Amino acid sequence: MQLPNDNRVILAVGAGLAILAAVVLALLFMGGGGERKAAPAEEPDANAGLTVDVADAPELQPTRELRCFVDGQFVGMATLADCAERNGLATDGLDVGLDSSGNLAAAPTASFAPPPELPATDADGGNPQPVDVTANPQPSQEPRVQRAGGAPCLRYAGSEWRQLSGNVSLNECVQALYAGVCVGPGEAQYGRHGNLTLRLVPRRVEQSNDNTRFRVLADQDRSCQFPGLG
Repeated sequence: MQLPNDNRVILAVGAGLAILAAVVLALLFMGGGGERKAAPAEEPDANAGLTVDVADAPELQPTRELRCFVDGQFVGMATLADCAERNGLATDGLDVGLDSSGNLAAAPTASFAPPPELPATDADGGNPQPVDVTANPQPSQEPRVQRAGGAPCLRYAGSEWRQLSGNVSLNECVQALYAGVCVGPGEAQYGRHGNLTLRLVPRRVEQSNDNTRFRVLADQDRSCQFPGLG
């Protein structure tokens, strides 16, 4: 008569073990699922870091101080308005950007690189013409004819003018001179297209008919390119 009771005990213990195993497995699955759901939460932070453009200067607040240059010399930290006053200029007369050390700086436009003297002209009053060493050394009696819309393109480097091309459009000249090139606050690079002086300053290229008064020709983007010129 004891055997049935033993069977019931064994069955009861077995059922209890089965229930316990089921609870443990459920907890394990729920815990694993929680870990799997938590992992993707890290992705937005990683992606957000990729959108930061370290080459872009931070927005300048009126009270924010930056490195100020006067006559090409660093004179200390100052707000943009104070730096402009020290230079005797309006606020928009300063170039603002990141200097070579990565700090925010302001300086008068092209204060470190004033316009160079104009290149020597040829007998016709134009710009220097390229020399073709393979051509016939005998002077040609035919007048030079320039294609419509084209003009010589020159770069000023190493204290001299160097011709890049004899006949290109203004946009082509700007691209050849400055595409992919950026300069810092107060710096400038110069070129010529026909009778125009071209000047690259931070975030833009300018043009001048008299080598003194410059006006904006095209804006430069963060990649040092000129999307507006095509």
